[in-house]
Amino acid sequence: MLAPQPLLPGPVRRLGAWCAVILLVAGVGWVGIRLCAELRTAVTPVLLALLGTALLRPLHRRLVRAKVNRSIAAGLTCVAVVAVVGGAVYVVVAALIDTGDQIIASLKDAARGVADHFGAAGTSLDDLASNATDLLGKFGGTAASNVISGVSVVGEGIAMAVLALLLVFFFLRDSHRAAGLIRGLAPGRSGDTLEAMARRAYEAVEGFMRGTTLIALIDAVCITVALLVLSVPGAVGLGALVFVGAFIPYLGAFLSGAVAVLVALADRGFVIALWTLGAVVAVQVLEGHVLQPMIQSRTVQMHPAVVMVAITAGASVAGILGMLLAVPLTAAAVGVVHELQIRYSASDASMNPKAAPGSSPDPPPPSDS
Repeated sequence: MLAPQPLLPGPVRRLGAWCAVILLVAGVGWVGIRLCAELRTAVTPVLLALLGTALLRPLHRRLVRAKVNRSIAAGLTCVAVVAVVGGAVYVVVAALIDTGDQIIASLKDAARGVADHFGAAGTSLDDLASNATDLLGKFGGTAASNVISGVSVVGEGIAMAVLALLLVFFFLRDSHRAAGLIRGLAPGRSGDTLEAMARRAYEAVEGFMRGTTLIALIDAVCITVALLVLSVPGAVGLGALVFVGAFIPYLGAFLSGAVAVLVALADRGFVIALWTLGAVVAVQVLEGHVLQPMIQSRTVQMHPAVVMVAITAGASVAGILGMLLAVPLTAAAVGVVHELQIRYSASDASMNPKAAPGSSPDPPPPSDS
């Protein structure tokens, strides 16, 4: 009796199995993203705290090695973070306040010149200012509602920032208990694998954050020095903007450099703007060809296409915050995939010692002679 033939050939069945796996993973990922979006007030501080912990753990580790109590070391680290971040925000805001009037005046002159050159009536900023009363009267209710919603957004942001800072304190203080907690949550004998995956993901995020911070600091210092030499107003604030923008690869550097060029164009003219553009391009070339290969050579390397897709996906899910979180989360995912590849290749080699590297090949069959 003939054995029953399968309904579909082997390649089609394998393709169907892969399609089912992809659909299952996509469905689970979509549900996870929707849950994170609904619980963003709690999820966002946790993610920011994990990134902050990955960046600040070396400082906390040094304090602990210096015989400082873990809680005191975590508190000092958080105080240092608040001081640095608060100082950076103050520098940016002060620089924008000092140079805001000059930039607006330069833009008004440019808009007036364009309107006079093309003979377009009612397009200058003065005409817009004269119609401001009518606009406020027409859209007063909408503006009031927007102000109220803006105040609520600011309050929510402050609450999430405070929660993230508290979580950074607890994550730093109790970081030595993370391995035991992961093993306690692991089912069966998968504790080693889960711990290895968690360590690889954390190391990838830690390496990315440390390397990106160092690169951002070097970029900001170089741009600030160039702007000070060119006498561009608000050089320190623009340098701080470059530092913050460097945490969004490619796009952040482009936006912060464009702001610096526009400020130079509005205040110093076309020639100084060209010199500013040259300085920004030179710093970006230095970053792409020297700093990143040297500093991030030991971290997870990702193709620029993967980075751009991750940034786009993060922006579509959570806006600017998603752009900031997309790349380190992708680095963590890549680290987990690499760990799984290493473990599965090792298990395959142990099950098939003939295919393992360094194993002796099978002896040739004896000849008939």
